[in-house]
Amino acid sequence: MYVSASTVDLMKGIFRPFRCALAVIATFTLVVVTAHSTTGSAEAAPAPSYEVFTGSVADFYQVPDPLVPGPPGELIRVQTITSTAAATTMRIMYHSVDGAGRDRAVTGKITFPTASPPPGGWPVMSIANGTVGLAPQCAPSRGSGSLYDFGIGGVSVASDYIGEGPIGEVQAYLSRPSEGHSVLDAVRAARNLVEAHAGSRFVVLGGSQGGHGALSANELAQSYAPELDLLGTVSLAPAAMFDRTYGPLDEAVTRVVTAMGVVGLSTEHPEIDLADYANAAGLAAFAQMKTECRNDIITTVLGVEGGIFTNDPRTTEPARSIMLANDVGHVAAPSPVLLVQGTEDWTVSPLRTADLFDRMCDAGQVTEYLSVPGADHDTVTSMAIDQIEAWLAARFAGDTAPDSCLDRSPATTTTTVTPTTSAPTTSAPAPSGPASSVSTTVVEVAAGDRSNGSGHGSSSAGHAGELAATGSPVAPLGAAALASVAVGAVLVAAERRRLRRR
Repeated sequence: MYVSASTVDLMKGIFRPFRCALAVIATFTLVVVTAHSTTGSAEAAPAPSYEVFTGSVADFYQVPDPLVPGPPGELIRVQTITSTAAATTMRIMYHSVDGAGRDRAVTGKITFPTASPPPGGWPVMSIANGTVGLAPQCAPSRGSGSLYDFGIGGVSVASDYIGEGPIGEVQAYLSRPSEGHSVLDAVRAARNLVEAHAGSRFVVLGGSQGGHGALSANELAQSYAPELDLLGTVSLAPAAMFDRTYGPLDEAVTRVVTAMGVVGLSTEHPEIDLADYANAAGLAAFAQMKTECRNDIITTVLGVEGGIFTNDPRTTEPARSIMLANDVGHVAAPSPVLLVQGTEDWTVSPLRTADLFDRMCDAGQVTEYLSVPGADHDTVTSMAIDQIEAWLAARFAGDTAPDSCLDRSPATTTTTVTPTTSAPTTSAPAPSGPASSVSTTVVEVAAGDRSNGSGHGSSSAGHAGELAATGSPVAPLGAAALASVAVGAVLVAAERRRLRRR
């Protein structure tokens, strides 16, 4: 079904990528940072095992060919972005392992203090970025900004994810192992950058796609990176519950996410033949998506007359089973989770996150559910920033994490719209019914408390392509688009009423 240009514009407005809030950057002459600490000894320090890159930003993303194999988290090269008296920010390229078990070069960014570290090294914040696209030019690390540490007073590191950044590659979008490994190996990379003085204690934070990436890291950390000490994970409006949708507007969002997912997952699963899911026009759109960032992908997917799929990957094998296997929330990890959701979010329905909360509780995951009245996909981080930072500080202080699962009770009210299951599934539980049983911590936070935070991140464009406008004309909403928006509004309003009655 063709979607009007105005609906495409609406989608662009609500589909902004999650990027962490930026710290203030001073302008100084760039200096090349050595890969060892200055000791005062006359003896020369050993040369770093990785390249201190002095070429162009574009050339930084050309992976060495051949790529010398390395353990996960081993640095390949680093490039200084800014260095001040307070902090240094660098691009990094490091080894990780994708969903097919292959050694891959991954790019990202790190910001670390220049002060003397505490005993045991600086605490570490690993940031899982939100949706930016599938192509190399979309990578957040190409920007010049530094990373925000969400009050932990230490090192911040953000992965671009496997396939996002290096020239000629395609991101494995919503791949649970690729995202989780990238986020965890970014911490290992930070520890391998000697001058960063990163410790082993860390936390993870991400929203939207990054919420999925953060939960993936939380679930995989104990088995994949047992030498690291994950204290807790913050997941904001995560992509999850892949077996269902929540009304017409959510269906439009899900169509874009599914198209990106099937294209990305096909890079790790050769059994996914894209020709099984699309006709010639759809296949042309899939090929185009591999070279595009988020805004253009939305236009490409929603602009195909008759719809991009001939067979929906959510209901057609093998894509269906592979996508469900990459969902989150089915297993419990020892590290606790803060699950955050805005009540006015039209990109990730509050009903979706409420159902995810129930799934996580059923799995035994210690989870505090934080509902933020009036927050949408863009503002949820800024409106809940004080609660997020307090929760993170409590994890480093060793306090017992609160668990909203202990307060769950049978639902006393129901919504007027029920989730729609895409297809029966044996690998994921069925929808939980007319309404999820959710006991939440409701925060009352004034809008705009932190102007540098948002549901997906800062509103400033960090690099070319990431927030680029597409130039699509704004036309009057058609009847179908108006109906989609109206139903989406009903969904959000119903969820708000239900949560307020708790």
